[in-house]
Amino acid sequence: MKRQDYLNWDAYFMGIALLSALRSKDPNTQVGACIVSPQKKILSMGYNGMPTGCSDDEMPWERDGDPLETKYLYVCHAEFNAILNSGAHSLNDATLYVTLFPCNECTKAIIQCGIKKIVYMEDKYADSTAVRAAKKMLDMTGIRYEQYIPQNKHVILAL
Repeated sequence: MKRQDYLNWDAYFMGIALLSALRSKDPNTQVGACIVSPQKKILSMGYNGMPTGCSDDEMPWERDGDPLETKYLYVCHAEFNAILNSGAHSLNDATLYVTLFPCNECTKAIIQCGIKKIVYMEDKYADSTAVRAAKKMLDMTGIRYEQYIPQNKHVILAL
């Protein structure tokens, strides 16, 4: 008889997204993403961070103050990085697993590349204009989104 307590696909791919988030150097918000084909193959991963070639030590990580001295004008979001990291893979009909609901800018890229479903863990900015606009676009284009509900299973990685 086979094992019964194995991870289901959603737990597995959200786990990959959570692990990817640990690569983020953002002191406040670490986000990870994993894009998966309809055949359950990982196509790409990403996390929020500065663009390639922009030193994490020299760029600002502040949340408040002069916009040029905060992270917001510089950081690439996890979803955006996962899309850019996909290389030659087609993302048509793919599912995006992401630890934080996408903003409006990432949603535009999600729509444009053909992703058809989003599984997210948190939606802590649900009342923000950016997330409300994202949901409006997703609803208009028929892209499904659903919150991931953990199975109360704990996985410990010895790093």
